[in-house]
Order: sequence, then C-alpha cells, then structure tokens
Amino acid sequence: MKDILEKYDLVVGLEIHVQLNTESKLFAADKNSFGDSPNSNVSPITLAHPGTLPKPNKSVISHAIKMGLAINCDIASYTTFDRKNYFYPDLPKGYQTTQDQHPICRGGYIDVKSGDSIKRVNFNRIHIEEDAGKSSHDAEHEGSLLDYNRAGTPLIEMVTEPEISSAEEAGNLLTEIRKIVRYINVGDGNMEQGSLRCDANISLKPKGSDQLGKRVEIKNMNSIRNVQRAINHEIERQSALLDAGKTVLQETRGFNDDTGATTGQRTKEEANDYRYFPCPDLLPIHVNESWVAQVKATLPKLPHEVLADLQDNYELSAYDAEIIADQKELSDYFYETTKLTKHYKRIANWMIGPIKSALNDSNIEIQDFVVKPTLLAEIIELVATDKVSFSMASTRLLPALIQSPDKSALEMAKQMELLQSDDQDELVKTIEAVIASMPDKAKAYKSGKKGLLGMFMGEVMKKTGGKANPKVANKLIAELLEK
Repeated sequence: MKDILEKYDLVVGLEIHVQLNTESKLFAADKNSFGDSPNSNVSPITLAHPGTLPKPNKSVISHAIKMGLAINCDIASYTTFDRKNYFYPDLPKGYQTTQDQHPICRGGYIDVKSGDSIKRVNFNRIHIEEDAGKSSHDAEHEGSLLDYNRAGTPLIEMVTEPEISSAEEAGNLLTEIRKIVRYINVGDGNMEQGSLRCDANISLKPKGSDQLGKRVEIKNMNSIRNVQRAINHEIERQSALLDAGKTVLQETRGFNDDTGATTGQRTKEEANDYRYFPCPDLLPIHVNESWVAQVKATLPKLPHEVLADLQDNYELSAYDAEIIADQKELSDYFYETTKLTKHYKRIANWMIGPIKSALNDSNIEIQDFVVKPTLLAEIIELVATDKVSFSMASTRLLPALIQSPDKSALEMAKQMELLQSDDQDELVKTIEAVIASMPDKAKAYKSGKKGLLGMFMGEVMKKTGGKANPKVANKLIAELLEK
C-alpha cells in the first residue's frame, strides 16, 4: 500500500446519508420508526396513489438546518425540491424526491485527525431527500418481498469535496459526523440499522498531477470499518489496472463484507444521468433569519467544543477527555457531577474505570445507570476525605449502591462497615502483630529489601478487613519496621 501511494495520490469524496429522527416521514404523516411490522407505516401518499400530494415536514427542514449549522454551512434562504428519475423497485413513485438545484445547505467543514495533524475536510452541500423502501430476497419466496415502511423517511445527504486522501481520514470524518448527529439529536447514527450510510467516490491520479482520475462509487456501506476496507481495496484494484496500462471504468460498485472486495454493478455516464427537474407538487421553501436563529438556539456544545472544554477548564488529559466527549450522555453525566464536587480527575477516573465496567457488565448506557451524579459525588467525597478507600468504594460500595440507589453513600458505607478506622492505637497493635508473625521478613526489610513493605501492607489490610486508612497504615508500618 505504501509503495502504491508513493506513485499515486488517492482522492476520495464521501456522500453520507443520515436518516432523521422525526416522528413522521418527509412528505406524509406516516410513522417514522425502525423495526415495525412490514408495511405497517404506509399511507396513500407513501404508496403514491393517484391524486395524492406531498406536504413537507417542517421538522425535517429544521433538522437539516441544525446539522448545517453544526458543520459551519451557509443556510439557504430559498430551497426547492426536485425529482430524481431513476428506477427504485422499492420506491412506489418510480422517482425520488430530493434537492438538486437549491439545497438547504452549502459549504461547511469538519476538522478531523490525519496522522499526527488536523485536516479540514470541506463540504459541498447538505440536501434533503426521501429514503427508499426495502427489498428482501429469500429461498422461501419466489421473487422479492417489498417493505415500504422506510419509503419516504427523511434523509439528509452530506456531500464532501473530493479532498480526503486516506482511509484513516475517511474513518475519522465518519466518526465525527456520527458524534455530531447524536449530540444534536437529529438522528441515532446507527450504521448497523442503516440510519447512517455512506457512499464513497474513489479515484487515483499520478502523484502531484492536477488531473483527477476516473472515479468509482462504492454504494451503501453501513460501517466505518467497511468504508476504510473498500477504500484500501480500491487503491489496490485501481493501481493494478493503471500499472497495466488499462482504464478504470467510471461505475457504481458494491462492497462485499465477507471478502472485503468490491464488485461492479452498473457503469455510469460522464454526465449526470438522473434527469433532475423541479418537483411540480412542491412549492419553494423560504427560510428566514428568525427560523435559523431559533434552530441555532437549540444547539448544544458540539463534540470538539466539549473536548477542548474538558482539557482547558477541567484539566483532563487528552485521553480522558476523548472518552468522555465521545457521547453527549457521558459528557452530560460528567458536567452534572462537576456541579457537586470539584474533584474533576476523580470523576473521570470513576467514569472510565468502575462505572464503565459496571455499564459493560449490565450492557446498558450511562443514561440508564442507576447511580446518578449526586450519588457518584457522594462516593468521591468519601474517598477524597479518606473515609473509605478507593478499593472498597469501587469493589464493594459501588456494587451495593447499584442494588440500592435510594440510599446515600455514607449510609451504605456505615451499614457495610467500610468506613476507615482513625483509631491509631488499634492499628498499631494490628501492625505489631503482623510484624511479629513474620520475623524473617521483618529482618529482610531492615536489611534493605524495602519492596516487602507492600506485603506487610497487604496483611494489615486483610486483618482490618480493608478498613485501615492506607496512608496512615503505610506510614506506621514503615516506622514500626525500622525499630
């Protein structure tokens, strides 16, 4: 791969389809929902019965504006819908209603990681369109089965400029888009269910050339990893053709998850072959400044803003900040906890360590976690004030509070006898007994084997049931061993 990219420049443009989470479809009142019984969310409009007319869903327009604002687009004050004439077996109208001449958003950019640096990937547009239905084929039925539930559901298509130059950049861009979609709550970004899909336009050109190569479009990939695999496969396939003096066909290809290879589906003409024309059933939409301002007021902090904030104002490491900023629900939980305790690093440690383990064990998300920020702050304060050791708090107190989240952390710690003892006289007696039980080890310690301190500490903690204050115990053990 490295040898190929020393000879050729990779040029990639992505078309990312984001299914919007509005309650109803783009042009009909049908329910917009995944996983319902086949053909249960359809109406005469969805099924394109004669005489039916579409009506735009205002929430779809607002969602598109919101995404445009999130990636720094110019929002159009005048936007229209067009018909895209192409045979869709699972779209009853026989054409797709989309936006061609006057899309809702123009321009925009997202900054992504590229190696050790940051690269700005620019967008050409965001436009609104309707999704097609779903065809299924199985051995039990002759022909194909059509489910029109998805037909007419609202999508935005985000089209980048052809300036992505590695599979890594493409993956990072998709990751960032998925984060933004979820942060601003315009969709669930679930690639496995097809609510976020990606087409990749891929070409190679001689190193340093201004002349773009023939592009190949890989359609409908539903995982970030598969997008990267498809790009890498095309690098090898196209370079082999070019090296042999052959021509790369401009075509649409599909990606095979099992083999990691692409296969030809249909050749494409040089010019646009979709025969767009303005939709005669839909009037232009005028977007005034107050509408844009209203949508902008609903935008939360975006992922890159949260990432910077966590590092600049809460002094988290880049590693900790990236984990917490990855999901809005995680960052919300962190911020809520910071209102109750100023131990910011401890909050991050708990979220990335014991809490993450508890979430994984229960297969739940942070928003469903019964230990809310108020209770976590109580646990952190107990540990910070040396009332309970971190070990006892993470392995015993937290699991107990998960079972009984209505109790306070202090109440539960008392009930479980986890509070560390401040009785130094009793602790000294325990330490002296431990040292007396291991005279050989005590002698070795005095001879210079200071690493044995941990062994004595472990025995003391066993004897005290973990209730000895580790800092105090460690100091006393060292002093008593030196006598």
